[in-house]
Amino acid sequence: MEKTTYNTLEEIQLRRNQLSEDIEREGEQIAVLWGDLFKRNEDSTRGEQIATLITNSITAIDAFLLVRKLIKNYSGIFRFFHREGKKKKNRR
Repeated sequence: MEKTTYNTLEEIQLRRNQLSEDIEREGEQIAVLWGDLFKRNEDSTRGEQIATLITNSITAIDAFLLVRKLIKNYSGIFRFFHREGKKKKNRR
């Protein structure tokens, strides 16, 4: 990036106006892209809606089974710490 020197207040004002326009234009582009990112697909058919529902359901079931498997396999680690806390409370 080249360093620019300004000699008058008018040059500074022109550059400021140019930058303001650039920022506004880029802000509008970001707003359009952001809107496209979260735009709902309203023209989907009934079959596509059912397929999406099934896909989301399978993903939720898969996540549930993964968490269950992790808890089953690694719950011994957490029980060890949990039992130590109970033993200390029972001794009092």
